[in-house]
Amino acid sequence: MLAARTGTVGGKSADESLKLRKQSVLSLGSRDRALKSSAEASKEGRARAGPPQQRARRLALLRELEMNWYLRLCELSHEYTIAYTTGMPHRNLGKSGLRVSCLGLGTWVTFGGQISDEVAEQLMTIAYESGVNLFDTAEVYAAGKAEVILGNILKKKDWRRSSLVITTKLYWGGKAETERGLSRKHIIEEIVRAMTHVINQGMAMYWGTSRWSAMEIMEAYSVARQFNMIPPVCEQAEYHLFQREKVEVQLPELYHKIGVGAMTWSPLACGIISGKYGNGVPESSRASLKCYQWLKEKIISEEGRKQQGKLKDLSPIAERLGCTLPQLAVAWCLRNEGVSSVLLGSSNPEQLIENLGAIQVLPKMTSHIVNEIDNILGNKPYSKKDYRS
Repeated sequence: MLAARTGTVGGKSADESLKLRKQSVLSLGSRDRALKSSAEASKEGRARAGPPQQRARRLALLRELEMNWYLRLCELSHEYTIAYTTGMPHRNLGKSGLRVSCLGLGTWVTFGGQISDEVAEQLMTIAYESGVNLFDTAEVYAAGKAEVILGNILKKKDWRRSSLVITTKLYWGGKAETERGLSRKHIIEEIVRAMTHVINQGMAMYWGTSRWSAMEIMEAYSVARQFNMIPPVCEQAEYHLFQREKVEVQLPELYHKIGVGAMTWSPLACGIISGKYGNGVPESSRASLKCYQWLKEKIISEEGRKQQGKLKDLSPIAERLGCTLPQLAVAWCLRNEGVSSVLLGSSNPEQLIENLGAIQVLPKMTSHIVNEIDNILGNKPYSKKDYRS
């Protein structure tokens, strides 16, 4: 999947082997199955007047019945599925039919920069064997090296391409004026038309946006509908304990109006929530790097010290739930059902394994726990509408 990003921070295009593939389960159905689905759809249509919770339960049941039917058709059992064997939940990306693992692996800073190619391969292997099917990169990461490393690892591991979802982002390309931006020269044509062309050519299956405003996303959707083109399916947005407004207020409205989902990044706020900066900036940390001076300044600022204080107040909750603070923070992001997937960034296997453990914490995120966290943070954004279903 391609994501068009606004001018914030590229390199070379992704390896040709990163073309997405998708197979429709429904296309395998028999005539009887089609008739049954039609009858069930009619019932669903009549039930739409009911409460949203009932509709959600019916849709979940239909999805489960469809999965069981497909497994029987292929002479497989439910225990065969990756979601069952790994315990990794999967969610739809927005209102598209694409199923993504609720935790994904990002490559920002790490691949081609902070870690070696060997460690990168270890991280991808751990993620894949843990049920992660979503891997995110961008042309700007390590001046294009991150995309190359990701592609080389996929080629070496020889994982089924159909089992993976690879996302990359465009904007900052090369040094020349014609090698960056979202112009026709850089990505064939202007944004929406360009993405439609890329998908029609089979180079990607979906496209989304990264760091776009709600107004810009809505405009792209309107243009797509007006000229019979393909609209975006998701927005990549920063989301963590200290950054909530966009994902909790703006994106839910877009989801319910036009089906755009949320793929979030930086659940640990560039490491701030990891706890490593409680007593300053360690030499081996990201904030110690020259190109991340802005992060160091943010950590040592008055606001940064206040955030560290709130993290200390959250520690007892993590202890009560039997998890670490990073696991609590990631699970807190996942408790938002409007989030399709949370992208993790790790510099070593131990860190990744710890963060993946957030899946075990998710069932413990009750409304009481969430309210307790909100009371400590004191930053819950106000929304006029409640879109929970």
